[in-house]
Amino acid sequence: MNTNLSLCLPLLLAFVGLTATAAEPTTADLMRLIEQQQAQLNALQTELKNTRTALEQIGGRIDTAASNAQAASDKVAEVDAKVEATADMLEQVGGEPSADDALLTSNVPQAPNAVGSAGGRWGPISNRRRGAAGRWAERTTIGGYGELHYNNLNDDATAYDGDADDLNRVDFHRFVLFASHRFNDWLRFASELEVEHTRSGDGQEGEVTLELAWLEMDLNTRHHLRAGIDILPVGLLNLTHEPNTFYGVERNPVETEIIPSTWTEATLAAWGELTPGLAYNVYLHSGLRIPTSGSSAFRPRSGRLKVANADDQDVAVLGRLIYVGTPGLEIAATVDYQADYTGTADNANADAWLFETHVDWRHRSGFGLRALYARWDLSDDRSAGLDPDAVDADVQQGWYVEPAYRVATTQWVPGEIGIFARYHEWDARNGLAGAAYRFETYDQVNVGINYWPHPQVVFKFDAQWQDAHGPVAVERDGFNLGLGYQF
Repeated sequence: MNTNLSLCLPLLLAFVGLTATAAEPTTADLMRLIEQQQAQLNALQTELKNTRTALEQIGGRIDTAASNAQAASDKVAEVDAKVEATADMLEQVGGEPSADDALLTSNVPQAPNAVGSAGGRWGPISNRRRGAAGRWAERTTIGGYGELHYNNLNDDATAYDGDADDLNRVDFHRFVLFASHRFNDWLRFASELEVEHTRSGDGQEGEVTLELAWLEMDLNTRHHLRAGIDILPVGLLNLTHEPNTFYGVERNPVETEIIPSTWTEATLAAWGELTPGLAYNVYLHSGLRIPTSGSSAFRPRSGRLKVANADDQDVAVLGRLIYVGTPGLEIAATVDYQADYTGTADNANADAWLFETHVDWRHRSGFGLRALYARWDLSDDRSAGLDPDAVDADVQQGWYVEPAYRVATTQWVPGEIGIFARYHEWDARNGLAGAAYRFETYDQVNVGINYWPHPQVVFKFDAQWQDAHGPVAVERDGFNLGLGYQF
């Protein structure tokens, strides 16, 4: 009761102050007031007790819910681990690609109906097929291709050099291994190691060559940087040269002599998309060092040093635009500028320009068409005794057109079969010695057939008829057989 009186004292004082002018309250009045205040206080204490009880009940429910949530979280983690393990198993046995771009690689054979740059696994263009690269160490993948050739060709140009340079040869021309690795979702590495003609070393015709080894990083989803050793994006075969991706046993002479495929340099590059369907490549790269004397004078192909202790090379710049906005169609144009095509060790200072354009079209009916034009313009420096015009080498150009038809075989024979015809014209050295050396124009017709029992395996046959427009050492007619694969 003393506690209650102390609580009510301020109220009594206030009441007394307010009624100071009124009549003095009696003892009974004061007791009634105190009893009213005590009743209000008891009601508040009861309400506080009920509130505490309700809060304790809610807290119990919260603890139960938290426990249930933790159990559900543990269950989700368990299921997620099982899904992860299942995904890893599916990737190991060739399951569908993961949706996570960080686990995808283009180190897989491209679609059989891919056109142009999209047919090569390393081309700087976005519309390439990708497959699961897996997790952990499985982000490192391997691939490769190979081709075996048989050539039976007769030399019809014996009048000028007295030699019949017939060719009756079997050759495992190329054995190539790819290795790639994804460090994360924006940084990757790719490489290509090639063995030609099975054996290399002193006295052997073969060689072991590192065709590419680059690092690539994404600036964003549309623009990318690449640096290292790379195959320049010019022409069709330079980027897409796996044997099951083109017709004919041998690579066509326009893209081996004029372009020249395959063309590897040290590079710093940017590539990406300007708008949907329109892509670009820009390359700063090591230049050619084209010889100016001897049996390969002014031949661009002989100027490739393949980034092998490549001394005295000047800088070169390449730019390319590619249109791929129509399904089944690629149209591209490339310009390459060589600041000094003879290298920096001599007194000559002469630049060169390469222009190339092509179209690659494949219709869903099976009809296809390839056409390509390429041209070199070599300048002179007559003050240093450099004059490619003296041997008709200042302008070197070539072109070809290739219609084809590819169709599925009958139900008794698996796979697909394709037939083609190709006409070429190109400028190349005539193979004659001394003062007779110069560049002549050649033409060649090829017709043949490819058979694909599987999209990545091919058997080939073609016949060729070659002619030169002037005196040359070699003109070869005959046939070629081949087989090839990629994986």
